Parts: sequence; structure tokens; C-alpha cells
Amino acid sequence: MKQILIGGAWPYANGSLHIGHIAGLLPGDVLARYHRAIGDKVYFVSGSDCHGTPVAIRAKQENKTPQEVSDFYHREFAECFERLGFSYDAYIKTSANEHKDFVRDFHKKLYESPYVYEKEVPQAYCESCKTFLADRFILGKCPKCGSDTKGDQCDSCGAVLEPETLIEPKCSVCGKPIGFKNSTHLYIAISKLQPELEALVANHPEWRKNAIAFTKRYINEGLRDRALTRDLEWGISVPKDGYENKTIYIWAENVLGYLSASRVAAGGNTNAFSELWGENAKHYYVHGKDNIPFHTIILPALLLGNGEAWHLPDQIVSSEYLTLEGRKISTSQNYAIWVKDLLDHYETDSIRYFFIANGPEKKDADFSWREYVHSHNGELLGAYGNFVNRTLAFIEKYCDGVVPQGSNTIELNNQIDNLYIAVGKLIKSGYFKDAINEIFDFIRNANKFFDAEEPWITRNTNKVACDNTLYQCVQMIANLAVLLSPFLPFSSEKVLKWLNLSNKWKRQHVESGYLLPEVEILFHRIDKKVIEEETEKLKTIL
Repeated sequence: MKQILIGGAWPYANGSLHIGHIAGLLPGDVLARYHRAIGDKVYFVSGSDCHGTPVAIRAKQENKTPQEVSDFYHREFAECFERLGFSYDAYIKTSANEHKDFVRDFHKKLYESPYVYEKEVPQAYCESCKTFLADRFILGKCPKCGSDTKGDQCDSCGAVLEPETLIEPKCSVCGKPIGFKNSTHLYIAISKLQPELEALVANHPEWRKNAIAFTKRYINEGLRDRALTRDLEWGISVPKDGYENKTIYIWAENVLGYLSASRVAAGGNTNAFSELWGENAKHYYVHGKDNIPFHTIILPALLLGNGEAWHLPDQIVSSEYLTLEGRKISTSQNYAIWVKDLLDHYETDSIRYFFIANGPEKKDADFSWREYVHSHNGELLGAYGNFVNRTLAFIEKYCDGVVPQGSNTIELNNQIDNLYIAVGKLIKSGYFKDAINEIFDFIRNANKFFDAEEPWITRNTNKVACDNTLYQCVQMIANLAVLLSPFLPFSSEKVLKWLNLSNKWKRQHVESGYLLPEVEILFHRIDKKVIEEETEKLKTIL
């Protein structure tokens, strides 16, 4: 049994989740469910990122405290993830004592290392808002390519920026020009860790291509040291004398949530936590493209700098970008599909299927209502749901609900065994779209088999052949429910319950003579009028 850590990126608790979050994070749940099914000990963790300027600004706008704002969205996030079927072993928040206490202890040890030093630097300050600004809340022009950008990273050329280098910097909240005030802060010398970070990338060719390319680019451009502390009130206090009025920079504490949350998931078992972060474990990090440097450079730098031999990332599962009806998702313009609304109107497994089969796994992808409805009706319902329901309904109607006598061919058993191997290998390698396509290829062939065998005819002309056809189709359904359980947990749970099976990752068998309970339609058709209705809602935003 292996120890598996799966860390999903922490959504920022200053606004609701949208479909871009699903696209980037859903692979984490697929991984977790698969590894549990093969018998591994899984720690699937994440949480809500509650600190920093954006939350503080939203709280000020709503006349609330930052705690109130972040707690509200944390509760909303947790509910949405539960409804989506995310099987987290711990979903916490960065404002929780378990996280804050862990981060302070980690930073105390980090400050003792040769990689941390003090430095006086200019900090962006908005006189109009009377607050220091996080880099992402500073707007200006990129000093390298001249494009409009935020103060942390240029979306156009990908350059990592220092806010003081921006041309014509201004506050993104009030739109007025900003100034800079000198302040002393703690820095981590990431530049000194460049050899270790280069080796990390070189030793992990299995990372997603975008993760390797981005990380190598940052390294080749020359790694910059990063501030560990910040002049902000809302955050985790700095565990060092003289820094009482400062907080730990959000990027230097939120990524440590993987450690604090996994300790919570370990339930206080020190040995289990140590084993999870030891050399024999395997760690996956699942997130969007814009979070790559935080997981391939910043997190490893913090782990290395701390000096306690923490396990470094094994697999980086970083998605590309998702657009909406051909346009960039914009939360500020309310141009988005919000997860809570999507869940209110559509089946969860339908949502999960679309974003796995059509998501931005290897390249940018687009969500359109037309494609979503066609995907659901044509594949999920038309292929898989149809095969399950036509088989089981036939047995209910013509066999009194009893699985008839029959036997599998050696060829069918081999196909199923090979499918478990192939799909498992693809999941572990981070190729979720290919994995589910392999399963649906099998489903399409299963439908062809049903059609070719014509049980609606052979039930009158060749009862033995009819029974054997139905028996084999039931075996296919049993194994499809297991194979699809990491992807489509809700419908798989129904089928497994009907057939009295577990979701253990191995070939399943339903005995002849088994009495089926009353079954129901697995998926419901989506009316095509939804396409126009939902598209019109988006047009009102433009």
C-alpha cells in the first residue's frame, strides 16, 4: 500500500467558484478515487485561501470583516465541492488555527536557515485606499513587452514582475496612481536554490508539458528571491521579533496548506504524517496553468529551505485555460458560469463527464452550451446510459429481473482485464481524457455487440443465445461501473448497488440467478432548448 498525497489548488475566498475551477481541479478527485480503488492510502487535501488584500478589499466594500467574507465563501466552496463529489480527506481554510499554527512553526524553522535574509524594499501603497497593495492589485504596463498587466505576472509575455518596475502603475481598486514606501521584510533566497530546482525539473519528465516549459523558462531567466513577509493586517502573524505589524506573505503560507491539511487528514497520527512526507510516498499537485510556478518553484523552495527533508512534488497535473463561448472568463464582469448555479440545474456526473472528456487537459478548451448538451445527450446518455438501461430493462421485462445463465468468452475477459490496466496507467500518468475515451470506446463496442446479437429476436428463436448475450452485457456493465467510478461516482454508485458490487479495481462478476432490484433511468435527456436559454443569459452580461 502506497502513501498518496493529492493536493488540489486552493481557491481564493473572495468570490464564488466558476467552471474554470472545476476544469482545473476535477482531475484531483479522479486520482483520489482511483488510488483508493487500487488499495492505496490516500490523502486528498485542499482548502480555501482566505488571507491577503483581495479579501480585505472585498470586506471593506461590503462593510464586513475579512473573516466574515472568507468564511462565507469557504462554506460555499465546501458545499459546492461536496455536491460535485470531491472526496477530500481534509478541506480546511488558511484562517483555521490548524493551518496558522503549522505555518508559524514552519516559518520559525525556515528563518533559521541560510536562505532567509532581511531587505529594505519599496512597497506599493495606495493613498486613496489607505492600504498597501498585493502585487496582483497593481495595474500598469509590462516593462518587457508593453502590454497591460498586473503587478505579479504578465499574461501576454509570461514575465514574472516586480511591481515597482511597472510603467504607470495604478491601483486596480480605485484606479488612481500608486506610490511606494520603503519597508524591511524577510526574503527567501530562491536564487541560491536554483541547482536543486533545476534537478527537480530534470528528474521529473512525467510533469505536464506546460509545467516543464514554464518552470524551465523561469529558471533560465534567473530565479528571483521572494519576500516572505508583507505590510498587511489580514494574514498570519510573523513569528519573529520586530515583525509584529507584518504578516506572512500569502504565497509563502497558502502552499503550505498541503502540509497543514494533510496533517489534519492524518488525524494527529505523527507517524502517518511523517510517512506521507517521506521519500517513499507519491505526491500529485492539481491546478491551473497560472499556478505552475507556485507548485514547481515556490513550494519546493520553501520545503528545501526549511531543511527537514520534506517530500518534493512528484507529479504536476496542470491544466491549460478554459474559455466560455469563445471568450475569456471574467469574474469582474460577471461573465462566468458559477458552479453553484450549474449544480442547481444539471446532473453532477454530467458536469464531471464534460470537463473530463472536453476539458483543457493538454490545450486550451472552450465551454459552450451546445457542446455540453450534445456531450450529455450523445455520449453520456446516448452511449453509456443507453447500454445500461436497455440491458437491465430487457432483463426486467423478459427474464423476471433475474440475470440469465451464460459465460464470458476468454476474449471478453481479456478485454476487460486489459481495460483496467490501460485506464489505470493513463490515470496515474495524468491522461484523464484518454482514460475516459478508452472506456467509452468499450461502451460503443458494447452497444454494437448488443445490436449485433439482437436479443429481442433471439429471445424467441434461440433462448440460450439470448441469455448468453444478456449475461455478458451484465458483466460489461458491472466492470464499466467500476472503471467509471473515479470519473462518474454518483451513477457508478447506483449501478454497483443494483449489482451488489464494490468499486475495487479488478474484474467484477455477477452470478447467473442474481435478482436485480428495481432499476431507474441512469441519466435524463437535456432538452435542446437549454442551449438557447443559457446562451441568452450570457448575452445579457455582454
